[in-house]
Amino acid sequence: MLVSVICTDKDGAIETRKANRDAHVAYLKATNVVQAGPFLNADGMMYGSLVILDVEDMAAAQAWATEDPYAKAGLFSDVRIEQWNRVIG
Repeated sequence: MLVSVICTDKDGAIETRKANRDAHVAYLKATNVVQAGPFLNADGMMYGSLVILDVEDMAAAQAWATEDPYAKAGLFSDVRIEQWNRVIG
């Protein structure tokens, strides 16, 4: 099943994001990620993340999100995990 993980950074947390980016990208590449990328504000600065996972169930998606290096670093103010249906692409 496809699941979206939608994350919003805490205000003023760009340095936390930068400090943990290499570990986060390595985690993306080593796991069951279908697509991923940051949200950008009007100034082109990263302020959140969208990750599409291919997982067995919602529990697996939650486990993935918990182990994300960004989450472990306390980057996010909000994380939503939603089942997603690919229509195009």
